[in-house]
Amino acid sequence: MLPMPADKIRCRFAKTGFLRLLSHHDLMRCLERMLRRAELPIKTTAGFRPGPRIVYPLPLPLGIVGWNEVVEMEFLRELEPEEVLIALNAQAPDGLRFLSARPVPAQTTARVRRVVYRLPVPKDRLGSLGILLDELLRQQQIWMARLRPTPKYLNIRPYLRRLSVDPVSQFTPGASIPADAHTGPVDGSHAVLHMDVWVTQDGTVRAEEIVRLLQLADWLDQGAILERTLVELHDEIPTASADDQPPDQPAECRPLEPETLAAMLRAERCKSRYGVPEQRVEESVVE
Repeated sequence: MLPMPADKIRCRFAKTGFLRLLSHHDLMRCLERMLRRAELPIKTTAGFRPGPRIVYPLPLPLGIVGWNEVVEMEFLRELEPEEVLIALNAQAPDGLRFLSARPVPAQTTARVRRVVYRLPVPKDRLGSLGILLDELLRQQQIWMARLRPTPKYLNIRPYLRRLSVDPVSQFTPGASIPADAHTGPVDGSHAVLHMDVWVTQDGTVRAEEIVRLLQLADWLDQGAILERTLVELHDEIPTASADDQPPDQPAECRPLEPETLAAMLRAERCKSRYGVPEQRVEESVVE
C-alpha cells in the first residue's frame, strides 16, 4: 500500500563522495535551494527571521560519509512522499541521494537511539587492534575530555554498545543502504572496524574518539574515510530487548583540570585562526 499524503515527511538520504566535505550548515542551505527549485511548499517558522521547518535529528560530522541519514520536513499542504522523493532527487547534486520518504505524524519528532560507524583497517594492524579493543571493552570508565557544550570529562563507556572487527572485506549493506556503500580502501588487504554506539539526550561517543582510543588516528590522517551506515530512531523500533537499551542514567562527568582546559583552548584557537593542524593533547583517561 502506498504511503498516504502528509504535510510532514521523513526522508532518508546518503551524503557521499566529495560531498562528505560539505559542512552541515552548507548542507542545510543546499537543501533549502533544492526545495525552492523543486517548488515544494516548505513551511517556515514564525518570528523576525523565518526559516524553513527542516530538522536533522543528528547532523553528520564533517568528513564522514553518511549512507542512511535522516531529515524531517514540514510542508504547507499534504504531499505524496514519492512526489517529494522524486522532486528532491531531480535537484540533488552529485553525492547527495534521497533513498526513501514516508509520512510521520505532525507531533512526532525523530529521536536517535543509536548509530553505527565503520572504518576500513589494514589487516597488518589487526593484531594490535584486537588487543586494544579487548582492553577498552574491559574498562568500567573511559573519561574523554570535551569542550562543548561545557568543558568537562565525560565517561563514554556506557555509550559503547558494540565494537567489532570483521576480517572479511565484503560489506553487506542494509535495506536502506545502496549496494555500493563504501568509499574507503576496502579490499582484500583491509578489514572493517564496526562501531555501534548509543545516543542519548545526555551524551554519546564520537567515532573519532573511538578511533583515537584504538590508536588509528594516523590511519585517518593517511586518508581513510569514516562512514556512518545507520541512524536508528526510537519510533522505528517496534520492540527491543530489555537488556539491549540505551543508558537511562544521567551522564557521568567530572571537571577538567585547568592545565588540560587551557591546552585544549589554545589548540582550538590555533586551529581556527591559522588553519594549522590541531595540537594533540591527552584527551582520555581510562580507569
